[in-house]
Amino acid sequence: MHAVRLLLDSVLDYAGLFPPAKLDMQPTVANFARYRKGPDSWMLARLIVPVTRFPEFVEHAEEFLPVTADAEGEEPWPLSVLVAPASDRQIVADLERIENFNERMGDRDFSRVEGRAVIDTIETKAATPHEIDRALEYVPDDIFAYFEVPVDADPRGLVAAMASLDAGAKIRTGGLTPDAHPTPEQVARFLKACRAAEVPFKATAGLHHPCRRMATDVGCMQFGFLNMFAAGCMLWNDDAMSEKELEQILVEENAAAFEFGPTGLAWRKRFLKFDQIATARERFAHSFGSCSFDEPLADLRALGLLPAAEGAQS
Repeated sequence: MHAVRLLLDSVLDYAGLFPPAKLDMQPTVANFARYRKGPDSWMLARLIVPVTRFPEFVEHAEEFLPVTADAEGEEPWPLSVLVAPASDRQIVADLERIENFNERMGDRDFSRVEGRAVIDTIETKAATPHEIDRALEYVPDDIFAYFEVPVDADPRGLVAAMASLDAGAKIRTGGLTPDAHPTPEQVARFLKACRAAEVPFKATAGLHHPCRRMATDVGCMQFGFLNMFAAGCMLWNDDAMSEKELEQILVEENAAAFEFGPTGLAWRKRFLKFDQIATARERFAHSFGSCSFDEPLADLRALGLLPAAEGAQS
């Protein structure tokens, strides 16, 4: 497997319902169905759906969901669901809706390839360790929870509350305005806090392109998904890496600085072997949400990091 594919395997959670794409449900589920059956499905992970839009999802996804419910058929669609903030008692009702949804959609034994769709991940927001502890009391064992934490303050206390639990931290890396984008220092601090507590992370927003670049439509610099996941994987394999070096990886604008060779990934004097990348992705650097699936792939092809799309004109 090429190092690019290993670094980005199952990395993108499709969030077509959210800005800036903000598609309706029907084109969103149609896109997800097409991506799952396409040649680039290796990069696709979950479909992100708010719990409040379950009825729309069921209505519009019906024609696309797997029909069979056995090991010979297509695997069920994996969903990550946005629920109420951990501080809101509504999260209990949201989790009940998820349990009912899973029971209707397929077998509860997620170790088997059964069912048409399955929610195995939720995403919520938390502002205190107490909120995290209380929310996890209600989250079923077969659901993995990501807690989005604010990064304008030291996140170590919040991240530490997730340590040794079936939970991960979520960072918002962009938005529709410049002030929605964290600084490189804040992202590096978040990553260091996660590594210290051995808490996996996911990112969302602003990661449409491989490397850091100026987004003229927003008016600020945005992070790249290569920056984010190369930094995460290198940090996992060297927890002594300084925040300053992490920042340097996060602000790297030259895609050629990330060298993908036959045995691994290099950035400056650092090098990761295939097994180190795979372990870091599995245990630490999980995924990122994006409202576009085609755009990241097109950029990777333009950089020569992936072969041309099937059927593309030379």
